[in-house]
This record gives sequence, C-alpha cells and structure tokens, in this order.
Amino acid sequence: MGHRQPGLIVILGPTASGKSALALDMACRLDLPILNGDSRQVYRGMDVGTAKATPAQQRLAPHHLLDLRDPHQPMTVQEFQGLAQQCILGFHRRGITPLLVGGSGLYLAAVTQGLRPPALPPQPALRRQLTALGQPRCHGLLRCADPVAAQRIHPNDRVRTQRALEVIYGTGCAHSLQQRRHPPAYPVLEIGLAPEDLHQRIHRRTAAMVAGGLLEETQRLMERFGVKLPLLQTMGYREACQLLTGRMDHQQAVAAINRRTRRYAKRQLTWFRGQHQPHWLTGSRAQGWQTITGDLRQNIVDLVRKPTDRVPASV
Repeated sequence: MGHRQPGLIVILGPTASGKSALALDMACRLDLPILNGDSRQVYRGMDVGTAKATPAQQRLAPHHLLDLRDPHQPMTVQEFQGLAQQCILGFHRRGITPLLVGGSGLYLAAVTQGLRPPALPPQPALRRQLTALGQPRCHGLLRCADPVAAQRIHPNDRVRTQRALEVIYGTGCAHSLQQRRHPPAYPVLEIGLAPEDLHQRIHRRTAAMVAGGLLEETQRLMERFGVKLPLLQTMGYREACQLLTGRMDHQQAVAAINRRTRRYAKRQLTWFRGQHQPHWLTGSRAQGWQTITGDLRQNIVDLVRKPTDRVPASV
C-alpha cells in the first residue's frame, strides 16, 4: 500500500468513558504519541482531579500538551490551538500520526475543525463584575445579546457564559458570529466512546480520585493560589473545597461530585453528537485495541503506517 499523508486520530467522549485507557493501549501497540485535549490537564498541579496520566503511564507512551501553565495563568482556546497545531506539525514532519485525546469540546473543535475563536484576551475586571451579578442573570443577559450562543451554553456553565459576554462587550459583536471554522488539510479519524455503564464508571472514578489524593491536592492548590482561584470552582475541586472548609461532609461531597459529573457527561455527549461524527464504541466492557475490529481497525493502521512499516503481529 502506498504512503498516506500523516493525520490525526482523535479519541473523544464524556468524562470517565475510558478514553485514556484506550489511547494508552493504542499508543503502546502502534508506537504513537498522545496529545492532551483536556482543558484542565494543561495546568500543573491539577493531576488527581483531572485524571491526568500518571508518571508510570507517561513512561509507557510519550504524552504532550500537559502541564503547560500554572493554574493562575489562564489558557485560552486560541492559545491551546496554536500549541496543538505546532505539536501536530512537528510529528507530521517525521511522518507520525499522533493521538489527540480528551473531552473538552471547544479544545477538540479548535484542532479538528479549525474553530477559530475570537482573539480577545481575558478581561479580569469584567469577569469580576459578571461573577458579582450571578450566573442566572448573566445567562439572561446572554440570551438577550446572543440567543444562538445562549442556546449552546448550558445555563449553569459560568465559564462559557462569561466568556461569551466578555467577547460581546469587548468586540461589540455576538460571540456566535465570530466562531469561524477552517478544517485542517490532513486527514482526521475520530473515535467516540459512549459506554452503556457510564454512570457506574463515573462513580468508580470519583471514589478513586478521593482515595487517590483529591483532597490533599485541593488543599495544596488552595494554599498556593488562594480559595478564589477560578479553577477551584470546576468539577471535583469545588466539592473538595467545600468538604475541606466544613460546608459539606464526605458523603455529601462525593454525592455532589457524582451528580455534577453525570450532568457534565450528558452535556459532553450532546456536544459530541451534534458537532462530531466519530466512529462510536458503545459497549459496556473496557475499551481497548482488541475491541476495535473490521474497517475501523484497518483505517487506523493505514493512517499510522509509514512506507517502511510492517504491521506488528499484535495488531
């Protein structure tokens, strides 16, 4: 078979669906690098609460686009897009097809669809004012100013609501009208995970995070960056903060993390089904290379194969 242009394999899906395990299995079998596509794993010190690959896992396969910033240094989608494109181009020059893995919809769309969000830096003063107004009122303002964006953004999603308003006030133009798409020239193959037992997986992962040091990690972040660090309001960390400050007991915190994660996973699936057309894997058993069969497996092998490669016996 003739040489094909290097491309990008994307493993996407809701939180706790098994993306990292599948990516690590594929990376080890096919000798591929893994690129992070999770918006919180770009921050140093946020390891347990984001289910970041452990040092042992990172030794099994090279991981990139992790630990790029400290948590008090926000990274925009546009900044991530530039770093990801540079990383992918570097691999393509060596004839390598990397794996992009994550569940952050905008980050993935920025890379796989060339989504170009407005080049407007964060506006801290405006964000403080919006926070003081409260999320219900902010989302109401967004419905009036940009109904299209408001329909796409969940009423409880404070971060995306504030960003949309920030763009409107900073540029004078609706956020939804500024999101242009310029798909990459290289081939993109997407694999989506939607296991039937997702709720059970979420509950198991929450328990593992708490047992694995989520509270200790949150305490370190609080001590270093302060309790008002915006990332401490994200899933898992907010509940850990409330437990550490006595506003929740252990049982309440675990239940709140599970509940919030289930709702987030539902929104992720809605996004992916509306914005992407991946090859869906929906079985309830653990996902791995052996669960991928037929044409999809052959498409993957063809995409990653170099002219001199022989397909390993293990694939």
